[in-house]
Amino acid sequence: MALTQIFKAFSLALGQLSDPRFRRVLLTGVGLALVLLIGAAAGFVWLIDWMTGEDNWLPILGEVSWLDDLFSWGAAFLLLFLSVFLMIPVASAITSMFLDDVADAVEAEHYPHLAPATRVPFGDAVRDTVNFMGVLIGVNMLALVLYVLFAPLAPLIFWTMNGFLLGREYFTLAAIRRVGRVEAKKLRRRHMGTIWAAGVLMAMPLSIPVLNLVIPILGAATFTHLFHLLVSDRREANIQYPQR
Repeated sequence: MALTQIFKAFSLALGQLSDPRFRRVLLTGVGLALVLLIGAAAGFVWLIDWMTGEDNWLPILGEVSWLDDLFSWGAAFLLLFLSVFLMIPVASAITSMFLDDVADAVEAEHYPHLAPATRVPFGDAVRDTVNFMGVLIGVNMLALVLYVLFAPLAPLIFWTMNGFLLGREYFTLAAIRRVGRVEAKKLRRRHMGTIWAAGVLMAMPLSIPVLNLVIPILGAATFTHLFHLLVSDRREANIQYPQR
């Protein structure tokens, strides 16, 4: 396990967090998440209003005209409350669709001698993001059983499981741009221990509000560096990508 390479990649990623290109991806993710949640709330309130109608009959009270307002306002407040919890995963999911921009910024800053990478098509990025979020949610739902059975070890279980998933996702994102999907999988298997450990490092701040919004960006930057550090090793001489 190349711990030195992990911390070097993480340090380089941290040093570039103030990059305007990183900030643009973060603001895009948060902004689109807000629009999506506001739109969902407005649509849900409209649906409740349409279903209840203006006049309703209740036992004892008889005909009332305020029930639709009660349900509409109740639905609005409920969605506002849920948005506090939904904001982070929704923003992270949307941000993940633009992580190619983060990898481009990293390579432009630290690896300017390389030719432009092959960008992942937007449709593929959306598909990969949806698949990843589905797996992430599914695995964490199943992990609830382990949290109950092994409560004292819950943080370790959370970091280990999510570290594996994050490492797998972000390393593939970084590698596929340079060597294609098939070779990226081979590299991921070859360096699984290092990738998993780096993923755990990314998973640790996931439970910290606001900071976890930055994790997709920090993860993409860290694993872009880690990919280049790993393939620069002469043992990876079979990996070739064009120079400028």
